[in-house]
Amino acid sequence: MYTFILSIVLFLIGNLIKHKINFFTKFCIPAPVISGLLFSILVLLLKVFKICTITMDTKLMPYFICGFFTIVGLGVSFNIFKKGGKLLIKYWLLCGILAYCQNLLALFLSKLLNFNPLLGLMCGTISMEGGHGSAAAFGATIENLGVSDAISVGITAATFGLILSGLLGGPLAKFLIVKYNLISNNTVKHSNHNSISTLTSYSFTTSSFLEQILIVLLCIALGEFIANIFSLSTNIIIPAISGCMLISIIFRNVNDKVKIFKFNFKILDFLGDACLGIFLTMALMSIDLYKLSSLFGPILIIVLSQAVFITLFSIFICFRVLGKNLDSAIMISGLIGHGLGATPTALANMNSVGEIYGYSEKSVLVVTIVAAFLLDIFTMPCIIFFINILS
Repeated sequence: MYTFILSIVLFLIGNLIKHKINFFTKFCIPAPVISGLLFSILVLLLKVFKICTITMDTKLMPYFICGFFTIVGLGVSFNIFKKGGKLLIKYWLLCGILAYCQNLLALFLSKLLNFNPLLGLMCGTISMEGGHGSAAAFGATIENLGVSDAISVGITAATFGLILSGLLGGPLAKFLIVKYNLISNNTVKHSNHNSISTLTSYSFTTSSFLEQILIVLLCIALGEFIANIFSLSTNIIIPAISGCMLISIIFRNVNDKVKIFKFNFKILDFLGDACLGIFLTMALMSIDLYKLSSLFGPILIIVLSQAVFITLFSIFICFRVLGKNLDSAIMISGLIGHGLGATPTALANMNSVGEIYGYSEKSVLVVTIVAAFLLDIFTMPCIIFFINILS
């Protein structure tokens, strides 16, 4: 309970700092990252100067992350494929290829640097395309295999990646637009992100709130059960979050056909944000920086290499496959945003480019659908595959 209370306090403090200091807002650095890391630094100083040692009870963390990924799964409707067309499929496949390449690059560099390959894997797809939530979730899975500091390595890599994604996305799109003198009639003068939303707002009542929680908890319970049974039967590690997300996706799409349950995405979005915020805060504030300090060098080298790779991959492959036009250049800024950082960074990058060269509603639609919903369909099997071949 004390850890839970502290995580809420730190989340609120981080949110306040983010809105007071423009740097954090500009680069879309999450509030839990700000306050969680600051608290970790405080704990480090207290330990170094032998004032006191603080430890956290993080037993609640798995429930929050399972809740978040369950809610993400409930947002995945197969009907959204129709809205993006062939361009969405191309972009989605490119992100899938990127996921496997990021893991291969991380493992290759781990071998060169004499770095534990499972820790190196935390600097691949898990923290690059996956972000802080995935880093903390799969880090816990890897730590259960006996590899210490996996969460800390993943969170650190995700933070480095987040900063780089904000620095690289816009300038790279500008370079492509200027180099190829790109002009398109499909862009608009003003951004209208609301046009891409398929979520419906309903009333926020006690009954509707409890109904949504009930569905989430049932998906979590069944997802954890299936993941455990599968792991015990096959000796293949399936994290609980994967089982929860699979069940929630199946339930959402079956329900789209039979119309048994009415989703309230206003409540689900609220619950998802709360679960992720508390989970990330708990994960970050419990990082042992004293142990992690010796690992900063390899982490930074791998993340910088990931940034170079995604830049070359975007210019020479993605840009051409996606049409070599203004829409594709704007999508590249989004790819850099969520390929190294997070979906909000992708949207911020595209918005920044759009302010100068014209907004592309098609690009925003495709990138948002893939980054927010479809990406995990590729990344989760990819991550699970690499964890199992290395464990």
